[in-house]
Amino acid sequence: MDTIEVTILQNLLHNEDYSRKVIPFIEPDYFQEQGQKLVFEEVVQFISKYDTQITVEALLIEVSNRKDLTEQLLKDVQILVGNLEKSPQDEQWLLDSTEKWCRERAIYLALMESIGIADGQDDKKGRDAIPSILSDALAVSFDNNIGHDYFGNVDERYEYYHKKEEKIPFDLEYFNKITKGGVPNKTLNIALAGTGVGKSLFMCHVASSVLFQGKNVLYITMEMAEEKIAERIDANLLNVNIQDITDLPKLMFQGKIDNLMGKTQGQLIIKEYPTASAHSGHFKALLNELALKKSFKPDIIFIDYLNICASSRYRGNSTVNSYSYIKAIAEELRGLAVEANVPIISATQTTRSGFGSSDVDLTDTSESFGLPATADFMFALISTEELEGMNQIMVKQLKNRYNDPTMFKRFIVGIDRAKMRLYDVEQNAQEGVNDNGHDKEDTPETKFKDKFGGFTF
Repeated sequence: MDTIEVTILQNLLHNEDYSRKVIPFIEPDYFQEQGQKLVFEEVVQFISKYDTQITVEALLIEVSNRKDLTEQLLKDVQILVGNLEKSPQDEQWLLDSTEKWCRERAIYLALMESIGIADGQDDKKGRDAIPSILSDALAVSFDNNIGHDYFGNVDERYEYYHKKEEKIPFDLEYFNKITKGGVPNKTLNIALAGTGVGKSLFMCHVASSVLFQGKNVLYITMEMAEEKIAERIDANLLNVNIQDITDLPKLMFQGKIDNLMGKTQGQLIIKEYPTASAHSGHFKALLNELALKKSFKPDIIFIDYLNICASSRYRGNSTVNSYSYIKAIAEELRGLAVEANVPIISATQTTRSGFGSSDVDLTDTSESFGLPATADFMFALISTEELEGMNQIMVKQLKNRYNDPTMFKRFIVGIDRAKMRLYDVEQNAQEGVNDNGHDKEDTPETKFKDKFGGFTF
């Protein structure tokens, strides 16, 4: 069975780009087996001397020329090298796993050294050296970027200004308008609504549309079972009322799914966790498992929903206040978005006051005002009896780092709850909501309430 050490050595031999990135951070003592340590040293020496990747053949010759090896060690090393076959891995997973291994080994060795110092086994170092030793180990990281040189990096900055940012577009006109074409990578995007208004429906709809863009979608649910989320996405993609799915004959159902598979290269994975049991650490582990077992890397992640996630910083029974707890979850999820280089879309509940209010604002965010402070894009989903009767729902921007939030601050989208879909409505449906693309803030509040009074969340 391959270990992370063997995987590292395999890629040091066969992946030049990987070698140049990681060799400066790996110490020979990180390898516990003498043979692995020896192979690593030979690889590094060869690259340092000849500035090129070493081959298996050259490595075997270099090892055989060593005079300090026992016959058994030489035999073990030759067997090890013979087994270091090319084994392609997801580049980001490989780098992340190597970094984690380096840090763990550095910490272990630092602890062993510190214990020796504490026991008086080191004549050169006193106990005052221990904090520094441990601090250095904890700081092990592959991030060697020392920052942006304002005058020295002019070309890079110019290219950045003119580089088209990679985004995941919506299939809804106004959402694309307010986000300038979709949600970018490394962002946290949050829908605010009450129970039954449409948080999960919104996420299922967007997940369905992204899948049909040929993108890989990971949907994490902690409120509903995997099968219930899949059922909602079936209703959306198969164009079937959700209550009628069970009436479809097996051959017809399979035929519709086969037809969908022929229209997209994307994959959809739905993963269920018990409510409040999983945090960003579990999600990172899931990403690694999916990369290893299914060669699956998501282009976007949906988390349904934020308030019922756990925090990796605090225990579930911790006495920490709700503000700190929810803020921590939001920060951890945004950190996950950055690490995975994807947008994350999630949702949150309104407060009790927001639940029955005639309008909603950032202060109506349930449990934590720290959540909107962390999010890149946040919007409310608002329903009224009148809107519901017209199969419509109102969207109100609350925070927007992508565009001017006063542009199209409120707008209407169509909603088909039976088929779990959202859709663009006729332009006349926006009358009284927007004025020439701008929020109609200067109109009397009474006029707005007359048209959209009686909000429920």
